[in-house]
Amino acid sequence: MSVALINIAGGVNCAHDIQFNRVNFLVLSPVKVELTMSDAPPTDRSLDRIDHKLLIRLQQDGRTAISKLAREVNLTVTPTLERVRRLEAAGYIEGYFARLNPRKLGLGLLAYVEVSLDRTTPDAFDRFKQVMLAHDEVMECHMVAGGFDYLLKVRVIDMESYRRFLGDRIASVRGVQTTHTYFVMEEVKSTHTIVVPE
Repeated sequence: MSVALINIAGGVNCAHDIQFNRVNFLVLSPVKVELTMSDAPPTDRSLDRIDHKLLIRLQQDGRTAISKLAREVNLTVTPTLERVRRLEAAGYIEGYFARLNPRKLGLGLLAYVEVSLDRTTPDAFDRFKQVMLAHDEVMECHMVAGGFDYLLKVRVIDMESYRRFLGDRIASVRGVQTTHTYFVMEEVKSTHTIVVPE
């Protein structure tokens, strides 16, 4: 039997039985269905209290065992693992990494560099961006609005290393007009942790 279900405005469904050429009408009253946040998977618009706890905890220690996370959020292991995987798949968790001590590695000089280009064209922006992406000394590179075009965070061994980096890697890029460097004397606060909104 072939049945075509037609939705009509006003909460009325019309079922047409093609074989017997019959039309049956069923009047439906509106039904409100609510999902609790614990049942719904996280989306870009919905994170519940448990998701917040997981994100905060994994920021503190990305190597925390799932069994320990489960105990901390009062769930069993399987739903906790499913939540973490959904948070990863949805892009809330972009990766896990080890935070290294730069001074132990001899990278004691940290600098911020303002860069101004001689023209603000797509080609000039793209050329500068590609050069910065290619150099590991550049920890961060941000295009900014204001009196200059880019702000760089650079970490190197010493002043001599920075001088070479500035001349060979930044000033030599076609289109770079001026640079201003600010050397960090004391890192008052340095963290990778971001605030998880309530």
